[in-house]
Amino acid sequence: MSPDQTPSTDESIAEVEAQLGVLFGRVRTLWKEGAHRVHPDLQPVGYKLLATLVRSGSCSAGALAELLATDKSVISRQVRLMEELGLVVSAPDPSDGRARILTATPEAVVKIDAIRDTNQAELRARLSDWSDDDLTRFATLLARLAQ
Repeated sequence: MSPDQTPSTDESIAEVEAQLGVLFGRVRTLWKEGAHRVHPDLQPVGYKLLATLVRSGSCSAGALAELLATDKSVISRQVRLMEELGLVVSAPDPSDGRARILTATPEAVVKIDAIRDTNQAELRARLSDWSDDDLTRFATLLARLAQ
């Protein structure tokens, strides 16, 4: 144990891990529900990809895989399904003929935006009694953890 680690530090880290598990479970549930709201055949990972594409804008499958730290084969399978469902269109990349640029369809954007609005309203309600300082600190701490 290093000098800056105490039993209470270990207990706190264990509690952080436990709470992250609870949070990640809730996020997986939101992805599953969101996927179903977009289309009954869309998988949760497809929802995650589509929501990222809507938020970030058009990009290549490779860039999307890198952004989400996801295997390219997962992206390819999901993109094929989303194209079949009318949620994504794919066009040749003008700067690299081997690559394709993915764009969410207008229908997909409307559905993702509606789900995002619902999720943000729920989050706003859960955080309504937090001070601005608490919210800023929480966002800062989450950003630090995500690095």
